[in-house]
Amino acid sequence: MAKGDVVVKADKIRRWQKMGKYIKLTLLILLLILIVIYLVLKVFFSDGSFSVSIDNNDMLYSGLAMYESRNDPMPKRRLSAKDVQFMDNISIKWLPSNIDIEAEGSHNGDNYVAYTFFIENQGNLMFNYWYNVAMTDVMRNADEALRIMIIINGERTVYAKPSPMNGDAECALYSGNRSNKCQEKSTPFRDDEDGTIILQKRANVQPGDIDRITVVVWIEGDDPECLDNLIGGRVRLDMKIIEEHTEESIKDKESAL
Repeated sequence: MAKGDVVVKADKIRRWQKMGKYIKLTLLILLLILIVIYLVLKVFFSDGSFSVSIDNNDMLYSGLAMYESRNDPMPKRRLSAKDVQFMDNISIKWLPSNIDIEAEGSHNGDNYVAYTFFIENQGNLMFNYWYNVAMTDVMRNADEALRIMIIINGERTVYAKPSPMNGDAECALYSGNRSNKCQEKSTPFRDDEDGTIILQKRANVQPGDIDRITVVVWIEGDDPECLDNLIGGRVRLDMKIIEEHTEESIKDKESAL
């Protein structure tokens, strides 16, 4: 073997060794980036796909209490529902007819999120409150066929994104499949800049009143926009309870001081 051949082979070995170091370093950097992304997503989604909190407003005389069990009515500032790792499309007809009274806290089923909690007036004054649902994250347009049912003391309302075809309210309940007559229209989502999709007022909550609230979230299979392009999508919702005292109740409170 000639001396020149040995030099050439040694140079190739050194180049391969150097390239191997670069490859290992690159893979290590990519691994660290993936770990960081995982940790960020873990923190971001640590509360699950649905959470509810009380707005912190120290200027109001608060008598509002929120909790998820009648057996433990200790007020909480924030509640979180258990997550559903995979959600396939279903029909509203598949949901249990007693879904609002079957359990407390998280009671998810196959392909839907269900969460029941309570709002109680533990004070001495009547007040109103608003419930605000915001969509804080959405992937792959999963909200196109999303349904949110809110049941308060047995009275239900189904919310959905308006039809992209004409802007009309989507159907909440069909008599058969989506080609048949619509029996119940949904209430359209709002389109506020801050992500708010639902904003409703609950008026005249008297001292001692307790509202049982159930929130159900699913992908409606009868929605015309429920197509394969939604596969892999994700939605995260935050619900905020905002207390509102009337001028009369505030005057009553001030006169009692």
